[in-house]
Amino acid sequence: MAEAEHDQKTLLLVEDDEAFARTLRRSFERRGYRVHHATRLEQVEALLAEVSPGYAVVDLKLDGEASGLACVQALHKHDSDMLIVVLTGYASIATAVEAVKLGACHYLAKPSNTDDIEAAFNNAEGNADIKVTGRATSIKTLEWERIHQTLAETDFNISETARRLGMHRRTLARKLAKQQVK
Repeated sequence: MAEAEHDQKTLLLVEDDEAFARTLRRSFERRGYRVHHATRLEQVEALLAEVSPGYAVVDLKLDGEASGLACVQALHKHDSDMLIVVLTGYASIATAVEAVKLGACHYLAKPSNTDDIEAAFNNAEGNADIKVTGRATSIKTLEWERIHQTLAETDFNISETARRLGMHRRTLARKLAKQQVK
């Protein structure tokens, strides 16, 4: 059954940003996918009672929920062969690891487009030949990772994250508004 669904190119898009969802949906439909859209876990569960998609794209941070990780878990439980890509504007090693542990085949930072997502679906097996760099991690990157790990632990609650990190909420908001320094 799962293989037949993969052949039909049925995709479930879990995204609460309506404009971004509309753009991705149209783009995937032009590529021959049958796209279903949900904005929260309850809608995902209802859709899974009707369809069994072979592909899913899940936003990590959804309004009204802890995160898209619960959606990833539900999708993987429904069909362990489903190829699930997690998209996020809050990229961190901690959330990437959790997404993969829960069943995602790939994890992409926003902005990502349809080409990036399809490439992720096609590279679900991973690549053991990828070069490991010897570059040390910078203090700014370590700080970025710690902030995002704590964000994930607090279900993306900014006030609680700031409290746990011992910083003012506005300071944390400013740090999150800045681009990650590599």
